[in-house]
Amino acid sequence: MILHGSWPEGLERASARTVWRVVGDPLVHGAPDGPLTGIRVAVKDLYAVRGHVVGAGNPTWERSAPVSTVTAPAVQVLLDAGADVTGIARTDEFAYSLAGQNAHFGSPPNGAAPTRIGGGSSSGSASAVALGQADLGLGTDTAGSLRVPSSYQGLWGLRTTHGSVPRDGLVPLAQSFDTVGWIARSASVLASAADAAVRPGPGVDVDVDLDDGTLLVCDALLDAVEPATAEAFRGWLAATRRPVRRIDLPPPGDLAETLRIVQAAEAWRNHGPWIDAHPGAVGDDVAARFAAAATITAEDEALARERLDRLRTRVREAIGTGVLTLPTVPGPAPLRTATGDAVQRTRLATLRMTAVAGIGGLPAVSAPFLQVEDAPVGVCLLGPAGSDRAIVALAGTMS
Repeated sequence: MILHGSWPEGLERASARTVWRVVGDPLVHGAPDGPLTGIRVAVKDLYAVRGHVVGAGNPTWERSAPVSTVTAPAVQVLLDAGADVTGIARTDEFAYSLAGQNAHFGSPPNGAAPTRIGGGSSSGSASAVALGQADLGLGTDTAGSLRVPSSYQGLWGLRTTHGSVPRDGLVPLAQSFDTVGWIARSASVLASAADAAVRPGPGVDVDVDLDDGTLLVCDALLDAVEPATAEAFRGWLAATRRPVRRIDLPPPGDLAETLRIVQAAEAWRNHGPWIDAHPGAVGDDVAARFAAAATITAEDEALARERLDRLRTRVREAIGTGVLTLPTVPGPAPLRTATGDAVQRTRLATLRMTAVAGIGGLPAVSAPFLQVEDAPVGVCLLGPAGSDRAIVALAGTMS
């Protein structure tokens, strides 16, 4: 059964296949009573749900995938807290995209700006929430896959501290950066998900407090931002009436390139043999990304990992216990009619902004605070490791 949300009925029916792979009423019932009772969850098609296969956004992969016998912990913790799983939502292939476009199943609609792309790779989860078909989208964020669709569709999104939510039962892209997180229409639902799921682990503290409320800004990160978005961000920053302190971070280009190389090396290790064994099975844009990943040498990866360790230390030291603020993305989502080259340019500019959290392994909230060209743009609040709950709470007070 396809659920009906706020999207106009005709377009909703036409686009349902782009949003959902499997959907029920609900698909999986949660515990009868808990803090998330009444919350409907859209699960990104990378997580194991008992009794279903994991499709990973690719029909060839889906056809040969085994039926899951155990539900992924990141899904189960929501069920145990009372949430129901409405369905399994589409993803960009293997989560190796930020556009929200899938060569096999189409592009889920942007619930806030229908003429624009919806963003990815947690694309179906975001659209389901924006369309009112789910209250919470469970996704992943490696290089921005939760934050980007949240920004493009005027939603709240949280990338958690790396390692604070178990990734068992998740089809990986790049384990050094893959994180669990959620998308919601309100900060309160996002906070409830974090309360239920974020847990301490080896070397992971989850109750880190923030400092006195000073907002940190790195001017170099704003170089990739479109002028209208930069103007809107400066206006928002002034309107908060909070103290602002400028900080220096490693060059954004270095952050993005280091993340790209390590991500690519791990992605090829995870999926390269399957890609080689199934020529033509992957859409052109993702196939090109995997082809580039195949060229990463062991020396390339080793050097990038050395840089990664240094850059992570520098990022964490610069942020300390403060909150870094910046636009989540360079500007509004590209139009659905944008060329592939234009979407790729947006991707590269976006990575210069999203890589800070990925390199640092830090939690980041995208909050729907800006409006540019009649389309939403998020503000990203990025805190120290373990401050997941604190930054969601802070962002909620600023809405």
